[in-house]
Amino acid sequence: MDGAQQYNPRTVEEVFRDFKGRRAGLIKALTTDVEEFYQQCDPEKENLCLYGFPSEQWEVNLPAEEVPPELPEPALGINFARDGMQEKDWLSLVAVHSDAWLLSVAFYFGARFGFDRADRRRLFNMINDLPTIFEVVSGTAKKQSKDKSSMSNHSSNKSKSNPKVTQRGSESQTKYSRPQPKDEDEDGLDEDDEQGETLCGACGENYASDEFWICCDICEVWFHGKCVKITPARAEHIKQYKCPSCTSSKRTRP
Repeated sequence: MDGAQQYNPRTVEEVFRDFKGRRAGLIKALTTDVEEFYQQCDPEKENLCLYGFPSEQWEVNLPAEEVPPELPEPALGINFARDGMQEKDWLSLVAVHSDAWLLSVAFYFGARFGFDRADRRRLFNMINDLPTIFEVVSGTAKKQSKDKSSMSNHSSNKSKSNPKVTQRGSESQTKYSRPQPKDEDEDGLDEDDEQGETLCGACGENYASDEFWICCDICEVWFHGKCVKITPARAEHIKQYKCPSCTSSKRTRP
């Protein structure tokens, strides 16, 4: 095999570099050099395999004669299916088998040189960040990239056009959930004062965690929802809540 350079990558980075070189060669065979690759895969010949090399070269050749082989072997007999199916489907099939072969070679090196769990995970994550050969050959990789870009732009535009969405969501939780206890050291209050419960501005009862409360945006007094006849669902649609006292005082003001 002319493009083969026998060397043994021993680190995660070296194995990944080996993987990328072989991957580039296989992609070249199935895309830019596809006519030459197609011609070499003559169904009249014996079982043929597609090899990719770390030098980013590819080769169609017979499988290795030694048993077991030095490295895992790619799919055998890819040439036999060439004339029995659509060219696009055949190339996609070869691409899928090539992806499987690349993974087997990479993790063969990992097993041979004792990669631990962290090394194997890191190697897989580095590999997984690249599109598969099948995704490149079938055009899926370009479509995914375009969709991600479109979604990112849409999300960015949506955030810019609705600057209050996140803020309102945060306000909602503060305004409608429950009274928040004051910090222990705030305003230098005594410990006894800090233990005081928040009281409802209507009935005077203490706050209970299983009850819905709402805060007046004018006087900042908290109320039981039931005391002011406000439900959680209704509160979600109120931009600025005014308690009955603040509402009536505004009406009677000259």
